[in-house]
Amino acid sequence: MSTIPILQIRQHQGRIGLDADPGQYSISQPKADLQIQSKPAVITINHHQPELIVDSSRARAAYTGGPHLEMTQRLYSNIKQIFLEGIAKRVEQGNRMAEFFKPGNTVAEVYGKSKPLPGLGEFRGEASIDNVDVRFNVRPVDIEIVRSPVEISVQVNKPEIEYNRGKLDIYMMQYPSVQFIPPEMDQTV
Repeated sequence: MSTIPILQIRQHQGRIGLDADPGQYSISQPKADLQIQSKPAVITINHHQPELIVDSSRARAAYTGGPHLEMTQRLYSNIKQIFLEGIAKRVEQGNRMAEFFKPGNTVAEVYGKSKPLPGLGEFRGEASIDNVDVRFNVRPVDIEIVRSPVEISVQVNKPEIEYNRGKLDIYMMQYPSVQFIPPEMDQTV
């Protein structure tokens, strides 16, 4: 029996290889440039001199009598009382003289041993440790502050973006091929 010779065809597919790494981003942003300018504030200070007020008029009145009008008023302020006391004393002396027959009512005893009439009074003011008035007036300090504006300038820097591509290798892992295998020939024929 004879066989029909068969031609064999073998085919291999081609295979492509890919080797890829992803790319990388690098992002950086420099700090913003910040500039601040300010002028010093203006301060105005008004300091008032303290005022010392010393009133020693009562001390002068106690020492010298003070002004003429005050001294006169003090002298004659109790003149009515002194006048009434003087009249009362004269009446008493007169009554004693009217009773001259009683012992101790002689002219020498009534007028000789009698106390003198009271004087007009003190022309000076009252002496005291509180006769000098001292006042110290202090006015508060006036402070005025004028503020100056602050100038702020900001400059934003753009971000710096850098992209590094990854690698991409394309290669043939297996080339396509076609192989023809002829049938074996019978050499006996």
